[in-house]
Amino acid sequence: MSNLSVNTAGNPEFSEKNNLINKKTRILEARRIGVIGKGECDKNISNIAYKVGELIAKSGAYLYCGGLGGVMRAASKGAFEHQGITIGILPGESVKDANKHIKIPVVTSLSHMRNFVLVNSCELLIAISGGFGTLSELAFALKLEIPIIGLMTWENFTGINYVNSPEDAINKAIELLNRENNMLNK
Repeated sequence: MSNLSVNTAGNPEFSEKNNLINKKTRILEARRIGVIGKGECDKNISNIAYKVGELIAKSGAYLYCGGLGGVMRAASKGAFEHQGITIGILPGESVKDANKHIKIPVVTSLSHMRNFVLVNSCELLIAISGGFGTLSELAFALKLEIPIIGLMTWENFTGINYVNSPEDAINKAIELLNRENNMLNK
């Protein structure tokens, strides 16, 4: 172990103000947030998913998804392009199935059952649009009592926190994960 010492006196990079900014902007450091949604989507949903991915990366959380196209590709691209960690839980047998924005591909060979692995790997899910695969992920999350944030997704589910924008989704994620932390620390 090194006894390396760094003199930070007078260096604005290490000022108290910058430490507070870094703590606030990376408030979800290393938290596991899943983004779920349809494997094909229109430009509007793609833009929303991209922004959610970007905000997850900027918060310091890890982005988990199914690793393929549509919402998964757009969200992972948003995170990837903002230096985020992207993990793709793949249904097939090859890492080559992952979209190019997945940093850590996880090959499961489980087909649709990989949805359970994805959900169970996350502390919180953000659902954006979605088809029946997303519906199965929502059901698993509700059963496992994993918090869910819904953005233009399946409606009228008790247990889903519905929001109207990517910014609202991340703010709600921060609130829910902080609430969970506070309960664990009591």
